[in-house]
Amino acid sequence: MANIFSSSIGKKLVMSLSGLFLMLFLLMHLSINFAAVASEEAYNAACHFMDTNIFIQIMVPVLAFGFFIHIVYAAVLTLHNRSARPAKYAVSHKGRAASWASRNMFVLGLIVIGFAAVHLSHFWAEMQLQHFIGSTATDNPYLLVKTTLENPLWAAVYIVWFWVLWFHLTHGFWSALHTIGLNTQKWLPRLRIAATVFATLVAAGYSFIALWFALGFAK
Repeated sequence: MANIFSSSIGKKLVMSLSGLFLMLFLLMHLSINFAAVASEEAYNAACHFMDTNIFIQIMVPVLAFGFFIHIVYAAVLTLHNRSARPAKYAVSHKGRAASWASRNMFVLGLIVIGFAAVHLSHFWAEMQLQHFIGSTATDNPYLLVKTTLENPLWAAVYIVWFWVLWFHLTHGFWSALHTIGLNTQKWLPRLRIAATVFATLVAAGYSFIALWFALGFAK
């Protein structure tokens, strides 16, 4: 078993499974964030649910571990690929935009991580982390989101992040499914379409929320 996960194929499998797990989290997080568009009360209630639900409390460290594993294996695979000079990240494929994304997955990932660190230090550290350490979290999470995204600079930073993530997801989504076995010529075009749809849904959804506040629609 150890030899499987230390092999190139095993590393790609771990990379793919951890990536798919993080993609599910993006969808869950997006659905919760849409509560902020509904109303202040809805978003604060959603945050309270996240802070007090035992399942969510268990999933947070699991998510952190998955994120860590994804980063570590990305670095290991990238270093291995650069030393051995095989195809990067997954099999090569046609398509100008997708090829650019596949060639720059590690760089895109580093940018995503950098923005994620800023996001965590600004929101997660002020909300969920305070509950974990037994301190007092912000009384009004909605107000924190509103005051942040009403600032055009912060809104622009987040929107740029979301569309960098779009490039990362357009390759990562289909590559992960390709790695776990959906790799026939019949499925390849479908996976590319599904990857674009998924990435666009995520990036556009998060961008909509940022614009909702930046353009003054929030009450």
